[in-house]
Amino acid sequence: MAVRVALTFVTTNTIANRDQTSYTLAELMVVTAAREIKDKEVVFVGMRLPLIAFVVAKQTHAPDAIGLFENGVIRSTPASELIYTMADPPNILGATQCLDMLGVMSLLQSGRVHLGFLGAAEVDRFGNLNSTEVRGPKGVIRLPGSGGACDIASLAHRFVVLLEHSKERLPERVSFLTSPGNGDSPEWRKRAGLPRGGPVAVITTKAVLRFGDDAEAYLSSVHPGVEVEDVLSNIGWKLKIGKNLATTPEPTADELQAIREYDKEGFWTS
Repeated sequence: MAVRVALTFVTTNTIANRDQTSYTLAELMVVTAAREIKDKEVVFVGMRLPLIAFVVAKQTHAPDAIGLFENGVIRSTPASELIYTMADPPNILGATQCLDMLGVMSLLQSGRVHLGFLGAAEVDRFGNLNSTEVRGPKGVIRLPGSGGACDIASLAHRFVVLLEHSKERLPERVSFLTSPGNGDSPEWRKRAGLPRGGPVAVITTKAVLRFGDDAEAYLSSVHPGVEVEDVLSNIGWKLKIGKNLATTPEPTADELQAIREYDKEGFWTS
């Protein structure tokens, strides 16, 4: 089975002259992530692509969404210009509140955060995340660890992961469980004492995975121009295919405009 769709990816670092029928893979991932945000939701934004996804959501379908940053910043509007770290001055200017990390993390504990965006070195078939260490031919490589990811994965109402699609990044089981997904069964989170939440989507560079009632990931959509076999052969387990397998919807002109007006030089989205 294969999905074949003609697609033009743009690789130049300057996006000012792009037309509205061409887009980069990063832009597709941004738009797919933005569509996970619902209006009036409180969202842990993070950096890189999720940062731009928040901008797109605010300007298209979720004008009243609220963005949280782990350093304590809360924003009802995106920063007025592109930021490269969450502590950049434009992210402070015009913020709704500038608290400390405990201030925003307490919103998780009280159940007020609807969605969190996360990255990881590994994500497994149950949506568990590893950002602590990976084992390879050269031995164990230590990574930065959780940061706030474990809190978000444990206490947000749902979370979405973005990462590169490869067997190394998508093993059957993570080599170290840094942040919990569904553990190993539908009942695992409840047994672990987690009151809510869990993974709802993994947006990769090839596809979108979602999670069924059995707590396992399944293939929900394949990005334009990507074949199903390519997705299945680059994952560490026998991935189930959803009954309504689709092609990931392409960005609209309004979504691309929101991206390009904000990330003018394609720093995050080239």
